[in-house]
Amino acid sequence: MAKKKQKYYVVWEGLNPGIYLTWDKCNAQIKGYPGAKYKSYTSHEEAKEAFNEDYSDHIGTNKKTKVARTFDRSDVIWESLSVDAACSGSPGIMEYRGVWTGDAAEVFRMGPYDWGTNNVGEFLALIHGLAWLQKHGIKDIPIYSDSRTAMSWLRNKKIKTTLERRSSNVVLFQMMDRAVKWMKTNTWQNPVLKWETSKWGEIPADFGRK
Repeated sequence: MAKKKQKYYVVWEGLNPGIYLTWDKCNAQIKGYPGAKYKSYTSHEEAKEAFNEDYSDHIGTNKKTKVARTFDRSDVIWESLSVDAACSGSPGIMEYRGVWTGDAAEVFRMGPYDWGTNNVGEFLALIHGLAWLQKHGIKDIPIYSDSRTAMSWLRNKKIKTTLERRSSNVVLFQMMDRAVKWMKTNTWQNPVLKWETSKWGEIPADFGRK
């Protein structure tokens, strides 16, 4: 019997937007939610790319056709910090980093960590970036993230993850606990901006593993 192909379900609008590995978990986010927006993909990278783009770009297509294109980055604020994460599997081996947007010079890099998720990595990268800027007294430059989920967790000062706590990711959960404590006990002036992937291409902190 042929092995059933793994599907990745993107939820743009639902109880907890994100990428889910089963229909049941996806359905739990959209059932009864007015105007829920979701779609399935056959690869995690394709799903991640779609999640970081607008739902309208994916309506009525079974698979997004990739075409060569140029990007208009004229309105990017180059004097800024960009953060991103990479995860092999969901959950899987996760790492994250921050770079200067203008020249992609690496500022920090953490991991790899066992049994993490991309959402968790994106969030930790964002908090790490804000804390790093605060520590170095840099208050007037923005920080870019391509993750709506990470920005939502920051805005609400609360993590919403379905990641299972296990012995192999104790350190990761300790980092999340510290990140939440930092959010609730600190203030920051740096603007947190959404990196518009569909307009500007991949964020400079991207790990380039697509």
